Amino acid sequence: MDRHSEDTVEHLDVTGLRCPLPLLKAKKALTELNAGEMLKVSATDPGSQRDFQAYMDHSSHTMLDAWEVDDVYWYLIKRGD
Repeated sequence: MDRHSEDTVEHLDVTGLRCPLPLLKAKKALTELNAGEMLKVSATDPGSQRDFQAYMDHSSHTMLDAWEVDDVYWYLIKRGD
């Protein structure tokens, strides 16, 4: 996956997990980053699209990109304050 450089992004693989686990694990991973750092999440649960967007709408984090490749949903999130 070369959509975003792996050098500047932490990757969280939550493929195979069902709601609400992908979002819960992403929220935990975001707390371990510094403000401005990025987290790339790969998930296979279609419900993660709705969950991640709803969370972004109510948090200080920013969804920089979201895409799907071969039934894997990818999210690039910048940690807020």
